[in-house]
Amino acid sequence: MKIILPVAGKGTRLRPHTHTKAKSLVHVAGKTVLEHIVSRLEPLKADEYIFITDENGSQIERFMAEKFPALRCSYIVQKERLGPAHAVALATPRIHPGDDVLVVFNDTIFVTDLGKIPSLCQDCDGLIYSKEVEDYQRFGVNVVEAGYIVDMVEKPDTPISRLAQVGLYYLKNGSGFMDYLDKTIKAGDTVKGEYYLPAVFMRMIGDGLKFRAPEIDAWLDCGKPETLLETNRYLLKERHHCHGEADNSVLVEPVHIGKGAVIRNSVIGPNVSVAAGSVIEASVIRDSIINTDSRVSGMVLRDSILGDSVTLVGNARRMNIGDHSLIEMEG
Repeated sequence: MKIILPVAGKGTRLRPHTHTKAKSLVHVAGKTVLEHIVSRLEPLKADEYIFITDENGSQIERFMAEKFPALRCSYIVQKERLGPAHAVALATPRIHPGDDVLVVFNDTIFVTDLGKIPSLCQDCDGLIYSKEVEDYQRFGVNVVEAGYIVDMVEKPDTPISRLAQVGLYYLKNGSGFMDYLDKTIKAGDTVKGEYYLPAVFMRMIGDGLKFRAPEIDAWLDCGKPETLLETNRYLLKERHHCHGEADNSVLVEPVHIGKGAVIRNSVIGPNVSVAAGSVIEASVIRDSIINTDSRVSGMVLRDSILGDSVTLVGNARRMNIGDHSLIEMEG
């Protein structure tokens, strides 16, 4: 198996946190989004992880070398922003006859048993993982009849389907899939100048290929601050880790305190993750994410995200602060 991970993209909905880092390297529940995703992929024992990157690709490469040195990885830069199908197509030189392919987009962390892929795909050509949602108008959805996908509708006005596509795709014939990507791009089948995967899949379905739409257990959005905090709360459920130092402090479960972090004279939690190297003093923090090497003193925070190397001193506020910020509040 080859796993394609498109990690290019500016992550504009997560700014200012993505001004200085790739969006998949934002922290949630004690790990980066990318670490959560790759940890879920490791049991598949894939032959190769193919990353489609932008100018931040060196950050991804360094991270993978540090956290997952045993995995075989390759990196391809998407120089033109021509959409997700174009990004996936860039992996074509790495896909050979006999390869099956898993495509994983990095805006979401999924919860599902990927070990079931062989049984789920016995009588079909691929899997387009889905999740039933109430706000179907926000997503591309799969229309299923007799167990197989017959149509895909982008942001439907009526509830023709509530099975939203979650950005996780399995193709039994990887090289055949790449051929269809090439056909779609050559045909100029774009939406507002960009190539999207539904056009590729509908071309395949039109030629008689069959796809199922298995539901994942949880779909954890990491694409914007409010959903990142929701994901942080979900991932911290029934987990309580303190790898750092807590002095004269109260930790209200669940929290994650990273190695080397220091908590003094504070109340932390619930639903707080504090990354390595951060120092929190005389503060009360709940439902928040504090990234690496930050210092918080004399603050009451909730529903907040602090980037790397932030210094925050002062009174109670709601904050959404990017990397390397310095904020001082008095009075």
